[in-house]
Amino acid sequence: MMQSAYSFRTRNIRKTWILFIVFLIVIIGIGYAVSYYYENPFILYLAVGISLLLNVTAYWKSDTIVMKLNNAKRVERGEQKELYNLLENMCISQGMEMPALYVVDDPSPNAFATGRNPSHAAIAVTSGLLEKLDRSEIEGVLAHELAHVKNYDTLVMTVVVVLVGTLALISDFFIRMMWMGGGRGGDRREGGGNPVLLIISIAAIIIAPIAGMIIQLAISRKREFGADSTAVLITRYPEGLASALEKIASGKPLKKAKEATAHLYIANPFKADVSNTKTPFFAKLFMTHPPIEERIEALRKM
Repeated sequence: MMQSAYSFRTRNIRKTWILFIVFLIVIIGIGYAVSYYYENPFILYLAVGISLLLNVTAYWKSDTIVMKLNNAKRVERGEQKELYNLLENMCISQGMEMPALYVVDDPSPNAFATGRNPSHAAIAVTSGLLEKLDRSEIEGVLAHELAHVKNYDTLVMTVVVVLVGTLALISDFFIRMMWMGGGRGGDRREGGGNPVLLIISIAAIIIAPIAGMIIQLAISRKREFGADSTAVLITRYPEGLASALEKIASGKPLKKAKEATAHLYIANPFKADVSNTKTPFFAKLFMTHPPIEERIEALRKM
């Protein structure tokens, strides 16, 4: 178990650095495309500065951003004693620091974790989860989220939330600049410059945020099976998590869920990901989670 956790942690830290580097390269590339379009090198310098600033923000403040986006309220032992004790006991058994505990006021059962490392982590559950699940099921959900923290999944996915969202905003901003701006860009649209490079530049600006979203969702789907397995090692009771997933899947969509953070939840907060062997490959690329029936089946085979 220790070797597996160490392997997850090492791989996810490496993956985070790769994401940072790729994000930096993509933003610089977009900045170069627009600076070429306007023949203004300041735009490239601005893109580099924005990229560096957002990388730092994504690492240090992304957990705070995620909690605010989901209107999560921090709770202490006196407010949710049983929930607090469940999480605290699991952390003690795993030799981990206890993450900050939050509750999202929403009647649909769900949960998510965030944070850059176990020392700066947070777990949030909805009020609906506390009302609809029994103790063993809540324990399974908490173990799943604690597994994300232990495996450093939260580092990767929390950073991805900020980077992919920012990439989409910057791409949209630059597209508006290129098509609505004047100056040297207007001269280029009349035939100046290299038309091939211009087409490639515009295509890159449009494709970059789409590719980023697909990568984000692919990482999210893959990490859920690993967290389910680690959760079973923590609780030694796979049925608790399997039963919890059934109840979560049958619940209504979350009222306060955000598209940007949907992939962080234990199950799709908008609707259940139904298993369907006929689902086209292209459609599967845009699923936030693996089919929940597959996860339940895997848990009950353990």
